[in-house]
Amino acid sequence: MEFPNFAPSSRNYTDGDWPVKTYKALDGMEVRILYGAKQTGMALSVSYNNLTDAEANTFLDHYRQQKGTFLWFQFPAFDWGPQKGWEGANTAFGVSERGNKWRYAEAPTITGVYPGISSVSVSLVAVLI
Repeated sequence: MEFPNFAPSSRNYTDGDWPVKTYKALDGMEVRILYGAKQTGMALSVSYNNLTDAEANTFLDHYRQQKGTFLWFQFPAFDWGPQKGWEGANTAFGVSERGNKWRYAEAPTITGVYPGISSVSVSLVAVLI
């Protein structure tokens, strides 16, 4: 099962950073060491408003298939799911090109709006694989 292919109502993307460790001496001097060549820690939060309950359940089904926050996944195509409708997704979501994959940061949240209609919030984090 793939990540549900719905266009999000809203999206919040954070580009992450490179693995850096900062050491501070007692006199205040700072030394920064780069511990890797790949950017990681990208985060994505998406909301989907006014889905049918059946559509909302596909997010829970996918979350369960991924064993919650345990397994990683990729979006199957460029214009898929959270990437729909965002022209910047080609570069910002180039996570696969950076050697990263996505996993759930937490369980999806489903909010009932009206009988048979729900809104869904999903938080994802990119990880190195």
